[in-house]
Amino acid sequence: MAVIALVGALDTKGAEYAFLADRVAALGATPLLIDVGVLGVPALTARIGRDLIAELGDGSLTELRDRGDRNAAMTVMARGAAAALADLVATGDVHGVLAVGGSNAAYVMAEICARLPFGFPKVLVSTIAAGDTRSYVRETDLTLMYPVVDINGLNRLSRPVLANAAQACVGMAMSQYADPVHGAPLVGVSMFGVTTACGSSVVRGIEDRGFEALTFHCTGVGGRTLEALIRGGTIQGVADLTTTELADDLVGGVCSAGPDRLTAAAEAGVPQVVSVGALDMVNFYDTVPPEFSGRLLHPHNPAVTLMRTTAAECAELGRRIAARLNPSIAPVAVLFPHGGLSQLSAPGGVFHDPAADDALYRALRDGLRPGIDLHDFDTDINDPAVSATAVDLLATWLEKETP
Repeated sequence: MAVIALVGALDTKGAEYAFLADRVAALGATPLLIDVGVLGVPALTARIGRDLIAELGDGSLTELRDRGDRNAAMTVMARGAAAALADLVATGDVHGVLAVGGSNAAYVMAEICARLPFGFPKVLVSTIAAGDTRSYVRETDLTLMYPVVDINGLNRLSRPVLANAAQACVGMAMSQYADPVHGAPLVGVSMFGVTTACGSSVVRGIEDRGFEALTFHCTGVGGRTLEALIRGGTIQGVADLTTTELADDLVGGVCSAGPDRLTAAAEAGVPQVVSVGALDMVNFYDTVPPEFSGRLLHPHNPAVTLMRTTAAECAELGRRIAARLNPSIAPVAVLFPHGGLSQLSAPGGVFHDPAADDALYRALRDGLRPGIDLHDFDTDINDPAVSATAVDLLATWLEKETP
């Protein structure tokens, strides 16, 4: 029988969690209540109470109450709930997790999901689902539901939503997909719309060599997910040919993956082939900040505008790439396509700027330590020669490591 963990503040959301527990039981699963409330009196009895959750979060419920600091309390309780769920899932005692509430519930759920495996059922019903959810979803496969009305008691709108959430979580838990065991190494491949030909060719080549490829769309969250999976040991090789998120991080675009982008493989000892795909652009939504009004802009679609990177920006990007690759303790190579960093900067393209590309190349070449091979191509990045070289290098390294 599936066990569904219901995680929430049982003082302020007692009616909602009682309803969810009834629905879970009616669906043939077992509800397991976990209380992360702090101040009020719980309306329900939890299987795992708030005192234990506080202890697991390296805190004390009494101290949290005395301090009256909501932020500190949620930090401790979220950490404790994440620790509790990680143990329960590892031992096979819980098969799904469901939470409802506002931003506090969403934060707790985010901390929990960060400790749980991909594919494990995770459902959150929260008003944050209609806003910017990046800080809550992070790099996980969390399922979000918008409740339409606030989570503040039961009514004719909230009951069906909560019932659907229970049904969704129980359904996932009772029919979890068992992926066939695949012993081949996993290879992470970065890709963007203007480097699709390159990324797709790399995926085909990697799979033809007997490996499995995972593609990450470089919109910010894609790069963060790639880095997280490398650090977590999921990915054994990287074809990071589209590093455009570095440009957004430098200039202030909307697709930044943060300052840790392009660092995980070097630190974890994972072999990688890296290139400069789409570093000819910075991404903005339909409105470009006024300080860039004089720059070369190109509408990618009605919702996204691209801006060409300058020679100075490209030089800094070259230095940053070299600095992040130099500590690598595993094989690493860099591929540089002198004929264009993307579909848009190939000859005749709107972002064609050989001087800016050359500034990137020279800074990268001068910054790389001895031992990191720099492969030069007269073509643009989408030419088959680039992807074929990436596949051959990476597959050769991985074949040596694979028993």
